[in-house]
Amino acid sequence: MDLSPNKQPNFDNTEVAFRQKTNGELKKAFWLFKMIGSNFLTKVGPPITNFFLNIGLPIQGAIKTTIFQQFCGGETIAECDMAIAQLAKGGVGTILDYSVEGEDEEQVFDETCQEIIRTILRADGDKNIPITVFKITGIGRFALLEKLDAKQTLTPDEQAEFAKVKSRCEMICRTAFEKSVPVMIDAEETWIQNTIDELALDMMRKFNQESIIVYNTYQMYRHDKLADMKADHLIAKAAGFILGVKMVRGAYMEKERKRAEEMGYPSPIQSDKASSDRDYNESLRYCVDHIEEIAIVCGTHNEDSSRLLTYLLDEKKIVHNHPHVYFAQLLGMSDNLSFNLADANYNVAKYVPYGPIKAVMPYLFRRAQENTSVAGQTGRELGLIERELQRRKL
Repeated sequence: MDLSPNKQPNFDNTEVAFRQKTNGELKKAFWLFKMIGSNFLTKVGPPITNFFLNIGLPIQGAIKTTIFQQFCGGETIAECDMAIAQLAKGGVGTILDYSVEGEDEEQVFDETCQEIIRTILRADGDKNIPITVFKITGIGRFALLEKLDAKQTLTPDEQAEFAKVKSRCEMICRTAFEKSVPVMIDAEETWIQNTIDELALDMMRKFNQESIIVYNTYQMYRHDKLADMKADHLIAKAAGFILGVKMVRGAYMEKERKRAEEMGYPSPIQSDKASSDRDYNESLRYCVDHIEEIAIVCGTHNEDSSRLLTYLLDEKKIVHNHPHVYFAQLLGMSDNLSFNLADANYNVAKYVPYGPIKAVMPYLFRRAQENTSVAGQTGRELGLIERELQRRKL
């Protein structure tokens, strides 16, 4: 690894991007992205697969050795060890992401809370797991958060229920604080996001006084989030804590637009992609301008934004591996960004989702659909893999 301070990453370098992959793994990834590129698969696949799983057909093995293996670390934390070690060989860290979704029972919320705490304990003392993550809907009922966001009065039972959600959130963040393992709170739908934002700021006030522990997530496909992030910075500055900013474009666009149209309110989503890109890049400039007061995780598969952040750091003479700057991508995607950034001595980590196959299927189908809906993503992945196959003369 070249640690020269001014080395710029070359995102077209497929040798570095796929150094960790064997010939067999590379060929398998090629055929998988070919399949994902088929709109038929991403539209018809989810209902068929769910039907087969629900009636007990033995297809879990096929799923586990294909799409699950590409985008997930395993079914348990221990099963993720191989993915953690493989990423670490290329200088890339792991963000263990327990990806069980859509649950609704108190017992499950308690179990999920304990599992998230286990990811923090696994990360403790392991430089290969530099950050952890969780979703508030993993530890609290969606409908309850929705009611809070709508400013509706909670019943006494609901007040007690929300007190438990806050308690779980604090337990996770306190463990992160005690173990010095940063934790990110993921963004979710706009109609529960205000409650999540308030919880995140509350956790930052408690635990970000001296170093970065808690990050909130800002979705820049929303037209109000750049202003929100700047306002939160002023709050943090006045209260004397570090603002943790995980910057993403966003994950619920179709759902957000559909709900706004159905319920007759203005869409919270930017009018076009150029506006999202503009706000995303402006947020990077703002965070770098206040690098001692803001810690940023640049969560993106966008080459232009990744390159911009590298230029901004060099322009300000900020060391590539500054503890307040991380790049993040998803396991199985954009290896040309992750490994080439790490090769140029930037802090990089991959989201490594894990959990029981059946429970993780909604996540996997979103990844497949994301690859086909993001302009050129599947084609880009395929083109890079193809070039590396040719370079290896396979």
